Amino acid sequence: PHLSVKRKGAHSAALVRPMDDEDLNALVTARPALPALMITCAPESVTRGQVAALTEAGIRVSLGHSDCGYDTAVGYATAGASLVTHLFNAMSPLGHREPGLVGAALDSGALHAGLISDGIHVHPAAMRAAIHAKIGPSRIFLVTDAMATIGTDLESFELNGRRIYRRDGRLTLEDGTLAGADIDMAASVRFLHRHVGVPLGMALAMASFNAADALGIGDRKGALHAGADADFLELDDGLNVVCSWCAGVRMHEADPA
Repeated sequence: PHLSVKRKGAHSAALVRPMDDEDLNALVTARPALPALMITCAPESVTRGQVAALTEAGIRVSLGHSDCGYDTAVGYATAGASLVTHLFNAMSPLGHREPGLVGAALDSGALHAGLISDGIHVHPAAMRAAIHAKIGPSRIFLVTDAMATIGTDLESFELNGRRIYRRDGRLTLEDGTLAGADIDMAASVRFLHRHVGVPLGMALAMASFNAADALGIGDRKGALHAGADADFLELDDGLNVVCSWCAGVRMHEADPA
C-alpha cells in the first residue's frame, strides 16, 4: 500500500498510506521464513532509512507507482532500492529536463527494471529504446503483471471490491484504467521476439536469468549449471510451453493440440 496516490494505477486510493514502524517490522520479521521477498514502494510513502532497513534485512525494494524525480530515485537506489516495477507504467516519465523514474531506471546500473511485454502497457518502440538505452542491459527482465483471468474464460472478476473487465486482450476498471495484464510469460516472450524484434536468446534470458538475478537468486535459478535448481521448461517451435520441471521433477505437461 506504500505507493503514490498520483501514480496509483488501478490500486484504490483509500488503501494507499505511508509505511510506519509496524509495517516495517512485519516485513523484516517475515523475511527469514521466505525464500525471497520483494516489495514495491514509492519514495512518497517510504523514507530512505526504511529502504535501507528493508535492504539490510534481505528484502528487495522496488521503486514503482511513483511520481518521484530522477534525483530522488537515484537517492533511493543509493539507500538500497534495486529494482523498478513495470517500467514506464505508473511512474514519472522520461523528460529531457526531468528524467523522472523512467530515466533513473535506464541510467542507473544499480537498478533492475521489469517490463510488461503485451503491446498494451508499453509500445514496442519504447521497449526497444529501453533495451538499447539501459545501463546494464541484462538488468531488464520480463514481468507479466498477470491477473486472475490467465488460463480461464473469465470475462470479469472482483478485486478489492471493484470489478475488473476483460476486453480485447486488456484488463481494465470500468473507467478504462489498466488493471494488470491478460498475458502469461510464454506469450510475453513470443511478443518480445516477434513484435519487438528482440533476439530469441535475449528474450528467453529476460524471462529467466535476468529475473532471477534481479531477485538475488541467480546463483540457483534462471540457468542450468552444477549446483543450480533444476527448474526448466520445454518449448515447441512456436514458443508454446510443452512441459515444465521443478527441482528436476516433471510438474506439468500441456494437453496435446
